[in-house]
Amino acid sequence: MPIHTKEKTMSALNSLKLVNSKKPTAIPPILHRRHKLGNKVWEQIQLAKAQKEGGTYSVKKYKSIKDADGSRKTIEHQKRVRPWWFVANDGKVCLNIRYGSRVIEFAKGKSAVEVASADELIKALEIVKGAVEAGELDTQIEQASGAVRAGFGK
Repeated sequence: MPIHTKEKTMSALNSLKLVNSKKPTAIPPILHRRHKLGNKVWEQIQLAKAQKEGGTYSVKKYKSIKDADGSRKTIEHQKRVRPWWFVANDGKVCLNIRYGSRVIEFAKGKSAVEVASADELIKALEIVKGAVEAGELDTQIEQASGAVRAGFGK
């Protein structure tokens, strides 16, 4: 005779760790900024990988527009991702990290990471992404965010 379905389910649930938890209604602003910058760095990693392989990378965005008859319609379009790196005078690749339109300074007077190749660029971007997620750049993100917000108040 087969095992009762309810008994199977309960034994499966018993193997999980069950807790009483509630989803937060809002995340703290610094976590929101961290996620925002982390996503942008991830886009830069994808762009660097695509350029290394000779391809292109763009992000799909959705936009709501009104038709001629006045009804709303959602369309998909490509958003171009601009690289945060450039080739310096000495031939090395320099990488800036941006929050909005502001370049983040890693240390006093140091706003770029210098790398020699595309492989090193991808590794540097992954290291920066890890630092952002770990909260190592929170003070720089906060300063850049304040500068961006101050620009809107003019």
